[in-house]
Amino acid sequence: MEQYSIRLECFEGPMELLMHLIEKNKIDIYDIPIASLTEQYIEYLDKFRSFNIEIASEFIIMAATLLQIKSRMLLPKPPKEKDDEPEADPRQELIERILEYRRFKEVSSVMGELQRSQERFLSRE
Repeated sequence: MEQYSIRLECFEGPMELLMHLIEKNKIDIYDIPIASLTEQYIEYLDKFRSFNIEIASEFIIMAATLLQIKSRMLLPKPPKEKDDEPEADPRQELIERILEYRRFKEVSSVMGELQRSQERFLSRE
């Protein structure tokens, strides 16, 4: 009898899925190709249509954010004047959120390790 396995990837939130896609595709965090990342993100959402609506709404909000960034990048830029400041990259806010999420994940894993190491010891009063 042939065996088959089913692999379901569970993500704790939309940032987890976004980090997974960035790491899987080895994308430079400071130069995110929004178009391809958005397509992959929406493909994952299509795979997981059986989500609880409250959980799925967080993922849909992130997909909408990615689509908004993508559309802002596609719009033509207004002509620059000499004194104008350089226009901000629409991806910058997303990059900052991803970096902050990554820092929190790293700190939480370190704290988890500390907790596991301290669980082996008992102290007296």
